[in-house]
Amino acid sequence: MQVSIERTAELSRKMTVQVPEEKIQEQVSKRLKSMAGKVKLDGFRPGKAPQSLLQKRYGLGVREEVLAELTKSSFYDAVREEKLRLVSDPLITHETTAEGEGLKYVADFEVMPEFVLFPLELMEVDRFVSEVTDGDLEAMLLRLREQRKTWRAIGSPAALGDRVTIHFEGQSGGENFTNGKVENHPVILGSNQLIQGFEQELIGVAVGSGKMFSLEFPQEYSVEKLAGKTGEFSVEVVNIEESVLPDLDAEFLKAFGIGDGDADAFREEIKTSMVREMNRALNARTKNSVMEELLRKNESLSLPAVLVNGELKSLINSYKEEAQKRNQPFDESSAKAYFVPLSRRRVALGLLINRIVEVNQVVVDAGRVRSTVEDLALSYEHPEEVVSWYYANRDQLAPVQGKVMEDQVVDLILERAKVTETSIGFNDLMQHPSQAV
Repeated sequence: MQVSIERTAELSRKMTVQVPEEKIQEQVSKRLKSMAGKVKLDGFRPGKAPQSLLQKRYGLGVREEVLAELTKSSFYDAVREEKLRLVSDPLITHETTAEGEGLKYVADFEVMPEFVLFPLELMEVDRFVSEVTDGDLEAMLLRLREQRKTWRAIGSPAALGDRVTIHFEGQSGGENFTNGKVENHPVILGSNQLIQGFEQELIGVAVGSGKMFSLEFPQEYSVEKLAGKTGEFSVEVVNIEESVLPDLDAEFLKAFGIGDGDADAFREEIKTSMVREMNRALNARTKNSVMEELLRKNESLSLPAVLVNGELKSLINSYKEEAQKRNQPFDESSAKAYFVPLSRRRVALGLLINRIVEVNQVVVDAGRVRSTVEDLALSYEHPEEVVSWYYANRDQLAPVQGKVMEDQVVDLILERAKVTETSIGFNDLMQHPSQAV
């Protein structure tokens, strides 16, 4: 067997393989002989048919089988001999297969990049830290109370935060664009539900009063015929209400499962939940910071096109399916432009993480996998059934194992790299979550 390998690009290879006719004939002959005792030909007892007749009747089909198997075996023998690490299956092009001419084919494929990791000990990464302060807890309790607020009619002029019920209509260029008068429309002042300036015009109005004013629609307004145009509004004030927040009493606490009305226990439960979410957000932000630094320090890494294209296809298909479910338009060229950087990022991180795992012999922690699965199951009505489902379904468990392995790699980097603790307020942490790795 003759093998030659040509480098057509940094990670692309073209392998030409030639197998002599003698080897093919040898394999064909062996197969035909093994068939002799199994096939039945008219006029001959089993095993007594002449080789020439077997060759005439079955030779072509047997040769095709031998060529297919020799192509596969010779290719992977050459790959092992050359110590190549393939990214995916090769594209095989046969050049010679005719009887008497032997076998010659060309295999095009990509190989895994050979690279040296930037030393983990020389990396500089951020570890984010935070805390839930008394102020954060009070702000959360206020938000929970606001979710259950009620409204009470008042006789004073409308102020920010009040709910004003109005009749209104609008015109632009002499044409009514509200389909007549809109009646009993509630507007919470300061919620920015309506176009800029509308709610400000209602500050200070009284019940029973009317008001007319002009506002300009934004250039990017969703209704094209109104974009950038001036609207004339006529408003009648029907009702004004102020919000009433519930007290942290037994009735309020009962809605959150605190049957004994213990406000201190409620506060502690809410704080525990906040700390849990804070830790998740901190881990995600730290992980993202570590991964970004890992990418920066290994930015010269070459990426196999087949892996990038495969990741890109997967992302686009998922996005397309989601758009179809929501009856939203889908533009493949725009989606491709958007997802190409993410595809390259994911492939690069996959290669880097795998190399760290390989070099440092990292083994996935079964205990952490179990804890992660149990944590995921907590949001379901029957957590124990969800845990059993994960462990009975290898395809579902694999992503969890992959996430745990990534987290273990992050921990390894944090152990070896130069780490700077960066403090971040709870509110900023939760309002600006880290992007997905």
